[in-house]
Amino acid sequence: MSKPRRLHGKVALITGAASGIGEETARLFAANGAYVVVADIDDELGRKVAASIGIDQASFHHCDVRDEKQVEEMVSYTVEKHGRLDILFSNAGIMGSLASILSLGISDFDDVFATNVRGVVGTIKHGARAMVEKNIRGSIICTTSISAMIGGGEVEQLKANVTS
Repeated sequence: MSKPRRLHGKVALITGAASGIGEETARLFAANGAYVVVADIDDELGRKVAASIGIDQASFHHCDVRDEKQVEEMVSYTVEKHGRLDILFSNAGIMGSLASILSLGISDFDDVFATNVRGVVGTIKHGARAMVEKNIRGSIICTTSISAMIGGGEVEQLKANVTS
């Protein structure tokens, strides 16, 4: 007896899906019956992930979530290809520098903020619009990593000073 496929026929769009949590999520969603759009800035890895899942169940779309126009195009691609969007998994993120605040480069900070905050907001905005337009009661999932809890080298130094 085969296992029920909980996501059978659903369409899932996953950012940051060329590796790590995003890649594993794409595989899990596809194994549970979803059509998956693998979105990432790494074209080579993203295409490999989609191909390894299978052309009948996965496709790749380049997207840099820092660019709202690319996010909008990614969502449009998904809806045009599959007719709907049921699941948005906003997973793209970067760690950035762990440098002390005293040596933090503002351009590094801007890049992290653009990816991890503005990028998430953009994916939610355009993904939710697509769901509302099609009257779909979908799911929007946002993830982060333990990196969000790390404040850089100064935190470790402060901990060392307090405990000694």
